[in-house]
Amino acid sequence: MSALDDARLVLLRHGETTWSTQHKHTGRSDLPLTEHGEDQARAAGPLLAALKLRDPLVFTSPRSRAMRTAELAGLTAATVDADLAEWDYGDYEGLTTPEIRESAPGWTIWTGTVPGGESADAVRARADRVLDSVEPVLPQRDIVLVGHGHFSRALIARWAEFDIREGRRFAMSTGALTVLGYEHETRTVLAHNLVPITTS
Repeated sequence: MSALDDARLVLLRHGETTWSTQHKHTGRSDLPLTEHGEDQARAAGPLLAALKLRDPLVFTSPRSRAMRTAELAGLTAATVDADLAEWDYGDYEGLTTPEIRESAPGWTIWTGTVPGGESADAVRARADRVLDSVEPVLPQRDIVLVGHGHFSRALIARWAEFDIREGRRFAMSTGALTVLGYEHETRTVLAHNLVPITTS
């Protein structure tokens, strides 16, 4: 069996924020976790422990909601990677999809334009850069990336060698985990949108 068959790349989306509960696009805005979001982050800890990761390297988005999630999940010694920041929503920051569709009918982040923000091509390039940087380490150590909803979905699509727009196929809840890896040395999705059980 190849060493790659044991390799895992784990994505952890940050816990709930006030804007995530309202489905507002939250990119540059540095919102804290809600109380429930902190509970979600703590609950991710036992789920991560159950994976029995191999001496994991941890990287986190520079946003405080991601760094706090990593801390509460017990992911120590995390390295901040600016490339793990959420999609830059530009003029659509803080708006919901229905609000955006009032001026851009049928709009989605995956298929529409983002005035003043990042294009899908720019996000794809960033996702590819992240994956290119971590993949060489995977034969020796597992890796955990703590970040955001849309950018994590972009990472999943690119890991699976899909076009960036196919991130729309991978809904990801706050506080959820996705496990990427290999089967017979081919990139695959091992588990997706695992939501820890919380007490709140």
